[in-house]
Amino acid sequence: MTHLFVFSPSEWPFHVCISLKSSRLHLQLLRRQPPQESLMNQFSSLDAMAFKGNLTLPKMPESNMALSVLGVFLGLLLEVSTHGPSSVPRSSWKQEDVELVEFWEPGVFNYTTLLLSEDRGVLYVGAREVIYQLNMNNVSVKSNQLLWNVPESDMSMCILKGKSKEMECRNYIRVLQVLDEDRLYVCGTHAFQPLCDYLSLQDFRFENRKEDGRGKCSFDPAQSFSTVMVDGELYSGTAYNFLGSEPIISRYSPSQSLLRTEYSTSWLNEPSFVFADVIREGQDSPDRDDDKIYYFFTEVSVEYEFFGKLLIPRIARVCKGDQGGQRTLQKKWTSFLKAKLVCSMPELNFVFNVVHDVFVLRAMNWRDTVIYGVFTSQWGNVGLSAVCAYNMTSVDEVFSKGKFMQKATVEQSHTKWVRFNGVPPSPRPGACINNQNRMQNINSSLQLPDKTLQFVKDHPLLEDPVLPIGNGPRFITKDINYTQIAVERVQALDGNTYDVIFTGTDKGLLHKSVLLDGDVHTVEEIQLLKNLEPIKTLLLSKRVAQFLYVGSDSGVVQSRTAFCDKYLSCDDCVLARNPYCAWHTRSAKCVNIFQENTDKRKLIQSLRGDAGICPPVPPLTVKDYTQVVVKPGGSADLPCQVRSNLAQVLWKFNGDVLSEASHFLLMGESGLLIYSVTPEDQGHYECWAIESGAGKNFTRPVAGYVLRLDLPDSMPDQRPSSDVAARSDGSTVRDPTVLTEGNNGNASGSARLTSAHTEAPPLTTSSSDIIKPKRYHPPGVSNLPTRTETLDPSAKYIQRDNSAALLALFLLFFLLFLAALVYNCYMQYLPAPCLRLRAALLGSQKKPQPEYVACEAGLMEKTDSGDQPIQNGAHPMRALRDTGYETEPECENGGVLSSCKDKDDSSSKERPFDVDCISQPIEYADADAPN
Repeated sequence: MTHLFVFSPSEWPFHVCISLKSSRLHLQLLRRQPPQESLMNQFSSLDAMAFKGNLTLPKMPESNMALSVLGVFLGLLLEVSTHGPSSVPRSSWKQEDVELVEFWEPGVFNYTTLLLSEDRGVLYVGAREVIYQLNMNNVSVKSNQLLWNVPESDMSMCILKGKSKEMECRNYIRVLQVLDEDRLYVCGTHAFQPLCDYLSLQDFRFENRKEDGRGKCSFDPAQSFSTVMVDGELYSGTAYNFLGSEPIISRYSPSQSLLRTEYSTSWLNEPSFVFADVIREGQDSPDRDDDKIYYFFTEVSVEYEFFGKLLIPRIARVCKGDQGGQRTLQKKWTSFLKAKLVCSMPELNFVFNVVHDVFVLRAMNWRDTVIYGVFTSQWGNVGLSAVCAYNMTSVDEVFSKGKFMQKATVEQSHTKWVRFNGVPPSPRPGACINNQNRMQNINSSLQLPDKTLQFVKDHPLLEDPVLPIGNGPRFITKDINYTQIAVERVQALDGNTYDVIFTGTDKGLLHKSVLLDGDVHTVEEIQLLKNLEPIKTLLLSKRVAQFLYVGSDSGVVQSRTAFCDKYLSCDDCVLARNPYCAWHTRSAKCVNIFQENTDKRKLIQSLRGDAGICPPVPPLTVKDYTQVVVKPGGSADLPCQVRSNLAQVLWKFNGDVLSEASHFLLMGESGLLIYSVTPEDQGHYECWAIESGAGKNFTRPVAGYVLRLDLPDSMPDQRPSSDVAARSDGSTVRDPTVLTEGNNGNASGSARLTSAHTEAPPLTTSSSDIIKPKRYHPPGVSNLPTRTETLDPSAKYIQRDNSAALLALFLLFFLLFLAALVYNCYMQYLPAPCLRLRAALLGSQKKPQPEYVACEAGLMEKTDSGDQPIQNGAHPMRALRDTGYETEPECENGGVLSSCKDKDDSSSKERPFDVDCISQPIEYADADAPN
């Protein structure tokens, strides 16, 4: 696994590329291009020419370099993970919490090819060696099935090619396309020999008109590909050979010859196809333009150099009426062009460069069509996924007016792609035939001039990228990898239209998000698959508020688009901000506005989350409290299941706000735990949920408990004070404090628990009416923090508190820094103060060399004879053991003469000894020199 990040401050003349591969860090500098050679915003951190030559850095140990680089790497990762629009699912449901319909059969695998026919009310499923016909309204009901096995001869040939008999050498149904009203066109891998046939819907049998599936279906069942049927013609993006080394985009037509791309890396370079669809631009077009087929894939970049294969998301286009060229590009696309599909965070130069799935949200006018895609980064699992959206007008602008790129030979005979600054030939290369071409007597691609066709052949790549709406992702998720996407446009009760985005993950989760005024709100998260496997296919019924169909390796799951009945109160229904759901005032339940035949005026809905429009609800009464009896010294567990992941929890005891600093309390995600219960702990406990909406905070009671001790008869019965105890006359317990401003309909504005006959106060209150709590008031009560906590323990999406982890990470790096500092000091890499400290702490740990011992002995003799007086009575051997690192200046080539003493008497007094090493040469002046 390789992790790569690019650090590119604007004031630096280069980009720092940090990669972590096989537990080793690599650093690379990339030269920043001049402004006129900008790499199209999204790749401003990557240069087309890598930095050549040596990198001059301050001299430091390798350990310090690794720590510095790793620090930059982690800092950038934290920076990216905290930027961009992100959303936490408000509600989380397990598979058993919602009504799902499943279909699977023993021994059958890979239910990944789905085809929905709403006219027939049927869902066709292509699995391994079988095709199913299921009821669209209940996929557990099977109408028909058709087996398509691989003969033994074909399987033996597949095994001889080195493929697995149990897995690869089977027939995986990969293509299910509607050919006409009575037939389907079906293709399978067929033991690495793709085969296609026609399926009759009358008797659900093959017509035995088998055709070669090369170029229509992938050889490998694990290989990505895409197909779309347009007016009886099959457009495919796949590999044409067994090895998968010849990718093509092709068209198979019963009335026209095969049309395909060139076998050239400048056309397709190791692509991974994910989606293909047609945009009907020719309908009611004033210039009689042609319909266009768009392909979406990820391929290895040809325009950027890097130390590895840099992936680029692409969008390619061909014209439906393309017939190839007359001489140049015979039976090849004359309209093939491709461009970069950008999904990035420009403020951080972070690029999501792998596209996993695309959904085309159509409109009445093709110019209003919006393309949605899910992206991740190629450099390891950084835990980030992004959803980007593109206007069809931006796509058409790039293909119609964008600049071309061309090959240019640079040093060392290397080919580089640069901008083509010349004038392209006319008609414009890659354009479809329209009225302007017909006025030039060009009625088909066969009549295009060779100059235009040759230019298309050599310049299939456009320089201008397709930029997303808002120049960034619609939203980003952390610790989630999206695999599939589907989008529906819904009109709410306020008359506005909202885009609802359904995204499937690699763990079998389904997220439903809604775009609200440029922001995103994730309504809910549903666990659709039991095995936590990837969602490989996601289909959305075109009928509003119907069903979603999910395909995976283990089976098919049918889910409703909305689970409005899961919201049990008005404020819960409104705060969900689900455009499908509204609160029905007469029936007092949350209903689907597209399925409920009722007066819209009786429905309450606010996508701003204004729960203040809900009718008031009577407050809690004595019967709403749960009696909890605990023995003295025991523990009391008070559950509080808050259904919203965006809500904060507030506990109150006898009217006062509790905190974890209270006596023997532990506030968890699912409730309150009281250790060693004492008589002072008896009383009333209330759990309140606080959630923000429409710029206000709304509170509602979730649970209430009366805690008392089970005391022996010999002990006096201790009861709570009279102002908080429940009386036997039927009145309720008073709560004289206020939780927060803007209470919802489930609680009074002052949070008082009055008698059942007292009228409930209004839903919200002004700030002037707020009474402060008696004791500790958490800061999150009046102003909710931006960070939310997961309060539902059954939720699969858990928002973690990373403060402890960050503190541990900081301590770890601090210890590593200290270790590096000590090591460098010991190895004498650091300045003199550290070395003197080392000498003072360690002293001399190595013995002098034998010849130096002899020299010491001679010096001792000279000292004893009076040639060198002993200063202050210091023993000469004590002076010999001095291990200071500062050596004395040499005198006459190392020899100690009397004339040297005469030259500098003061210096001789400061030196502890002089050495006469004429007879014994000294190799090292330092006693710590290596032996």
